[in-house]
Amino acid sequence: MFQLDYKDRRPLYEQIKEKMKTLIINGVLNANEKIPSVRELAQSLTINPNTIQKAYKDLESEGFIYSVPGKGSFITPLEYSENQSRKDELLRKLEKLTAELMYINVPKEHLIACIHDIYKKKEVGPSD
Repeated sequence: MFQLDYKDRRPLYEQIKEKMKTLIINGVLNANEKIPSVRELAQSLTINPNTIQKAYKDLESEGFIYSVPGKGSFITPLEYSENQSRKDELLRKLEKLTAELMYINVPKEHLIACIHDIYKKKEVGPSD
């Protein structure tokens, strides 16, 4: 599914979480698609299952995945992914980044154009 970078300073569970998010956001993993079990992923990456469990727990709390007891973990459909606290956190980060970009004299029009481009890429989708 993916590989870990053991030279990366971030903990392994954070790397797993970020790589899984990237796969979900880019449409590689689709809504309601089953993801590998904790045991399967731990064996394939040869790491402790508790590390995978921590990543999955964080992904679930952020609304990216949901679990069904006895069945496994699945990708949350976008229409059910309402995590207001995560949205608020990301908007605060965007505000901080915008302030920094303003400080280094990036024009507002350029920022708006960048956001439009990002949305346009998402509307087209990864397979187009």
